Amino acid sequence: MNLRDWEYFIAVADHLHFGKAAAACHVTQPTLSAQLKKLEHYLGVNLVERDHRNVWLTPVGQEMAVRARRMLNEAAGLKQLARSQFNPLAGDIKLGAFPTLAPYFLPLVLPKVKKQLPELRVFLVEDKTQLLLQQLQQGEIDAALLALPISKEQLDVIPIGKEEFLLAVPAAHPLARRKKIDLNDLQGHNLMLLDEGHCLREQALSVCQLAGAGENTTFRASSLETLRQMVISGLGVTLMPAMAINKNQDGIRYLAFVTPPVREIGLVFRRSDWRLPLWQKLAQVLRTV
Repeated sequence: MNLRDWEYFIAVADHLHFGKAAAACHVTQPTLSAQLKKLEHYLGVNLVERDHRNVWLTPVGQEMAVRARRMLNEAAGLKQLARSQFNPLAGDIKLGAFPTLAPYFLPLVLPKVKKQLPELRVFLVEDKTQLLLQQLQQGEIDAALLALPISKEQLDVIPIGKEEFLLAVPAAHPLARRKKIDLNDLQGHNLMLLDEGHCLREQALSVCQLAGAGENTTFRASSLETLRQMVISGLGVTLMPAMAINKNQDGIRYLAFVTPPVREIGLVFRRSDWRLPLWQKLAQVLRTV
């Protein structure tokens, strides 16, 4: 039994398909199947079951997968620890970010990261907050940019900064001529929001509750760009984070609040992670943007 055998098993657990798992591991399917059978024989249990159409983990296989991920993550950490003795700010990391932040923030910050941390290679993962938290806890990613607060005992946070929200309205909307608005101006309005699972949806709902506004339940968007186009089409109003604003577009106006609602962004990583100097330096670079 070696680490490679466990990597094959985790690939099967991830893909639930032997062909795809073998491709991910860059081996042939017979090789992967044979090594997995050897692993099962060594352990004395069946980890995986399959029929002509489906592949699934046995109950003990599910538990083994959780522990195997931890083991592989620790093994990767040992390699990184050895390398860090030469340069603690070098190596590869997988960095997650949620969809209403990633396309607007990361293009601004990654060139600075590359310049100030030249020996660090960053691989990006964009996903919803709950999925990023799950990947972080399972060791599938190393850190994530998330909206705070995060209430997970095994995770640590370095705050990065706060981002204001503006109100996006159609150009012909009664509020469009205002330079600034108050939260009370939203009273009686129904805002278009993102679909379930987006942290921005929960933040927007909190603002609606404070302002006495409601949700436009006839429509939910899967992205900020869809919301933007719906506003331009005159179908409603929405909250938009400052980094996502494009003031050169026709048909839409962005109104600042007298007392703007904000979201706080933080760099989140596992408390057991030994690379604290790296996360502190990365957070320092992120703050400059």
